[in-house]
Amino acid sequence: MKIFVIVGMPGAGKNIGRAYAESRQIPYFATGDLVRDETQRRGLEPNGANTAMVSTELREDDGMGVTRIALGTALKTGKPVVLMEGMRSWPEIQLIRERATCIVVAFIAPRALRRQRISSRGRSDDVTDAFNKRDTREIAYGASVPIALADEYVLNTGTVEEALHALDHIVKG
Repeated sequence: MKIFVIVGMPGAGKNIGRAYAESRQIPYFATGDLVRDETQRRGLEPNGANTAMVSTELREDDGMGVTRIALGTALKTGKPVVLMEGMRSWPEIQLIRERATCIVVAFIAPRALRRQRISSRGRSDDVTDAFNKRDTREIAYGASVPIALADEYVLNTGTVEEALHALDHIVKG
């Protein structure tokens, strides 16, 4: 199995990976979806503080709990190609690499563009005022390391179609 792990800071365009996978019937597993689902299951308001709390709890002491859940589900599909998103530390990448061929694809975009995207996308945990806190939290989780050590990069400053084309080129090798 080949797992393409999509990484990037908030607003960098990681959801383009989801659109790509869905358009090609490729399984896609996002840890953020697991966190949002668990926040809702607990009956908590889906705001930044609650999703951050649930995310921290699900990550467990070693920071990899939610990745273990997503990886286990991905491996059960038996599909030759899977996309995953939400890994925020190098140990999570190493965990995946122990079980499958893993290609880390980092979506990158300038900070101002990421802030603009976040303020316009309308998710309940995307409050512009929390932008700096989210970036700091992501970096504290270790998100900068998989981005820096990625196997491939998508510079996402143009159109969605351009980013989809770049990702397609990477997946098809």
